[in-house]
Amino acid sequence: MRVLLPEGWQSPVGYANGIEADLGLEGGRLVFLAGQVGWNAQQRFESEAIAPQFEQALRNLVAVLAAAGGEPQHLCRITAYCCDKPAYLAARRELGEIWRRIIGRHYPAMSMVFVSDLLDHPAKIELEATAVLPHVCTSSLLED
Repeated sequence: MRVLLPEGWQSPVGYANGIEADLGLEGGRLVFLAGQVGWNAQQRFESEAIAPQFEQALRNLVAVLAAAGGEPQHLCRITAYCCDKPAYLAARRELGEIWRRIIGRHYPAMSMVFVSDLLDHPAKIELEATAVLPHVCTSSLLED
């Protein structure tokens, strides 16, 4: 297993942003992405609105995934936790546009859970995910 921390990011305290688990040559790699909120690499929120937070949280997921060599199409499951249902419902169209701009038309299995609060104030939304990446082929394997 390998801990994932995108270059330039502040280290998290008490958790890992992501873990990559190699399943062997034929099995590929599982990547578990911890809940990402809408803060930047220095763990500062630049907005308290749900749409910019969603965009940053999604970009954060993609950055942690990229640290494992993955791309958005490798996402197979996302769970979203949101503490402001009215704001989420009012922003659904804008959130869809943000999704398509960052992820494209790939839609993994998703769940939305509304909660009373999130740990990192003033977070409105948190996204966690699982991805499956193909195993990396090396030239020495190709030569055998």
